[in-house]
Amino acid sequence: MQFHLLPGFLIFLGSYLPLAIILSIQDIPSSWWARPVCMPEVIVSGTCDFNPFTNPGLSVTFLAVSAAAILLVWSSLRKISYPFSIEVKRAKAIPNEIINYTFPYVVSFMGITYGDPQKLLGFGVFLLWMFAITYKSGQILMNPLLLVFGWRLYEATIVINGVEKDVRVLKAGPLTPGLASAQTIQEFYVIKG
Repeated sequence: MQFHLLPGFLIFLGSYLPLAIILSIQDIPSSWWARPVCMPEVIVSGTCDFNPFTNPGLSVTFLAVSAAAILLVWSSLRKISYPFSIEVKRAKAIPNEIINYTFPYVVSFMGITYGDPQKLLGFGVFLLWMFAITYKSGQILMNPLLLVFGWRLYEATIVINGVEKDVRVLKAGPLTPGLASAQTIQEFYVIKG
């Protein structure tokens, strides 16, 4: 199974939800934090502001798209069919690879704000290049937020159709030796949880 371009891009964007949250928090001016909490009596007086963002269009759009992308990934992984029978011989968890994938990128863009169009455009170009690289290399499922949903990445030795091979496996929960049902998505074997 191979991802089409648009679903692949949404999966990729979902991995940047933490960055969308950071950028949105940075888009809230310090004066907003001093305002009263929007309780019913404050709403009636008209002094309550439900939009804290300096650049609400960008903040809300990036948050919504990345959150929707994560929900899409989560629901898609729940609906996968598993047509292949495999035997897992050995497995080793490799969670650090997922963390190393995004950490440098999130840290390197902490200075970006929605109010700085040059940096934002540069960041957009960077994201497009990163997407092209991860999509073409078959790494699109290396989404660190899958850890939040309990998915883990493994290096495993499996037997499929009588052939033993070393593969990368994505599975919800621990992967133990034995028989399993699987699906291939790009370079990964996704194993039924």
